[in-house]
Amino acid sequence: MRLNKYIAHAGIASRRKADELTINGNVKINGLTMREPGYNVKPGDVVEVNGQRISGQEKMEYVLLNKPKGYITSMQDEKGRPVVTELVADVDARLFPVGRLDYNTSGMLILTNDGDLTYRLTHPRHQVTKTYRALVSGVLSKEKLFRLRKGVDIGGFVTSPAQVKIIRQAERSAVVDITIHEGKNRQVRKMFAAVGNPVQELQRTAIGDLRLGRLKEGHYRKLTRNEIEYLKNL
Repeated sequence: MRLNKYIAHAGIASRRKADELTINGNVKINGLTMREPGYNVKPGDVVEVNGQRISGQEKMEYVLLNKPKGYITSMQDEKGRPVVTELVADVDARLFPVGRLDYNTSGMLILTNDGDLTYRLTHPRHQVTKTYRALVSGVLSKEKLFRLRKGVDIGGFVTSPAQVKIIRQAERSAVVDITIHEGKNRQVRKMFAAVGNPVQELQRTAIGDLRLGRLKEGHYRKLTRNEIEYLKNL
């Protein structure tokens, strides 16, 4: 592993700062000062920064992003469209999105390099809930609400019971909060389409009890220690 990456994974500094530390003589390998940032750390090498021995174990990072529309939830896109990782490019870790939000959906997305947490949050048997706020066309009648809450056929798959709450009903549209625990492709959009109320706008607002809050679209913040522990215990 390249020396600057090794130092960054130990949580000492960013890769750029690690290069500065190396050039300035603050890094030793096996007791000898190392001024070559391109040095590849080998198994058994003892690395010290400012006299402190470090380990290159990867530092876990946890980020909450308010994804804008027009971004792909992926590491790269063959069509050249913007990807969500571009919005957190200054985090010194290779982050992966946890689950997916489609191209035209905005809202809460967690990115991390913690594979265990990703598995916990995305595996169906853990039934982690996700809440969305939807602007839908038309009027949501009691009968339609009953169908959504009970479960609807979205094309060969009947959804599990959902929590649905009307926030505002207008003459030709409604704002609705819906909570589900499944993660089928475009599930919320398909559910409302199945009852005749297509989605116009969709935003994910919560995962479990962790909420997006006032985080601005396109911005991110690092999760707190308590939030990380909460997610691990879901």
